[in-house]
Amino acid sequence: MNQTPNKPGQDGTSFTTNDFLKFLIPSLIGLMFFIVPIPTDEGFTIPVALLSNQLIGLIGDVVPTLAVIMMGISVLGSLWTYMAKPAFVLERPHFNSLFNVTPFWFGMRVVGLIAGVMTLLVIGPEMITSEFTGGLLLYDLIPILFATFLFAGMLLPLLLNFGLLEFVGTMLIKVMRPLFKLPGRASLDSLASWVGDATIGILLTTKQYENGYYTKREAAVIATTFSVVSITFTIVILSYMDLDAYFLQYYGAIVVSGIVAALIMPRIYPLSKKSDTPYEETELKPEEPVPANVSMPKWALRQALLKSRSSKSFVATLKDGFQNVLDMWLGILPIVMAVGTIALVIAEHTPLFTILGKPFEPILMLLQVPEAEAAAQTMVVGFADMFLPAVLGSGIESEMTRFIIATVSVTQLIFMSEVGGLLLGSKLPISFFDLVLIFLLRTFITLPIVVGIAHLVF
Repeated sequence: MNQTPNKPGQDGTSFTTNDFLKFLIPSLIGLMFFIVPIPTDEGFTIPVALLSNQLIGLIGDVVPTLAVIMMGISVLGSLWTYMAKPAFVLERPHFNSLFNVTPFWFGMRVVGLIAGVMTLLVIGPEMITSEFTGGLLLYDLIPILFATFLFAGMLLPLLLNFGLLEFVGTMLIKVMRPLFKLPGRASLDSLASWVGDATIGILLTTKQYENGYYTKREAAVIATTFSVVSITFTIVILSYMDLDAYFLQYYGAIVVSGIVAALIMPRIYPLSKKSDTPYEETELKPEEPVPANVSMPKWALRQALLKSRSSKSFVATLKDGFQNVLDMWLGILPIVMAVGTIALVIAEHTPLFTILGKPFEPILMLLQVPEAEAAAQTMVVGFADMFLPAVLGSGIESEMTRFIIATVSVTQLIFMSEVGGLLLGSKLPISFFDLVLIFLLRTFITLPIVVGIAHLVF
């Protein structure tokens, strides 16, 4: 294979044509599946969403049963791991993280399984199994999640494992410190969240915080400002709201409002008051600068090629993809079913969310949002779970209002069924009060921006 002099790094390292191809080909294919819009009869969508919709059309009737089976495997696997402590699970990091969960999250998996079985078999109280609560989740939302998780999970390694994150992250280094008061490496955590999953970004941030790369303030800012839900989840929300044709406008609104929130949040309480000290007794490590004699694009390319050179084989990449799918099917589906059912029962049978959402009603009316009363309760319910605003707002007739709900539910970022619970369970310096305040602040910051964009789109 031809050797290519290492122009990006100028340190004597050489890269082969194979290194370049291993970076370019998977990255371009990944971008094609997740980013590049394609025309359909209804407008534009992205290939991952199109594949998911086609799968639902083929096997949609059996997906609820398959999903409940996955919930059962999740619960039984966790119970077996807790009681028998099998070496097969504990000695394998992936299975250990999947099944060796805390009592709280095990309990949530059990609740999700019970709700799923009751809804599937139509047994128990109607408030749990009705078409407006458990039935809405199991037969409407879960099939979209199931199919999207399959394709997105299998294809995510194309974005994560072959240098694309390293290239884009390095190119963003010079904007992170002046704009967001963060080290350049934070861009990698942020990108991992955007294209992978919020939990990936939080885990990366936690690990680097514990290893001395971030201060308490930096770690808190990154985890609560940049650990957004992934492209995968945004596709699910958009599909559920029947707005696939507006993907570009939708994602553009998320990016614009998210950047504005990221500019403001680190500069106000509570994040601005976090201390600039490292984790416990860890020594703070300085940021590695880009060499003065090397241009940013060349350095970024060098980082990408080093990653592509160390990338795994095709079989190992498939294994990574399958593990992603298992994580989503077994780890997320039961939690969504549990939190979603509880929240929908509260929404259908109590005035709680209506009362909590009342303060948003005059704001939405002032911003000239159609069906403001129906939209108001969706502004707060997202704190429980990111999908709930879409579930509660999917029946709203106005496309503009559904667009606003779908976008704001993503830009709010904090939801207790995943991100919030993970943050509270981590070693990051973030309290429950911090999460509530950050959720509300992000809502007030991003809502006017999203509504303004919606008025332009519709």
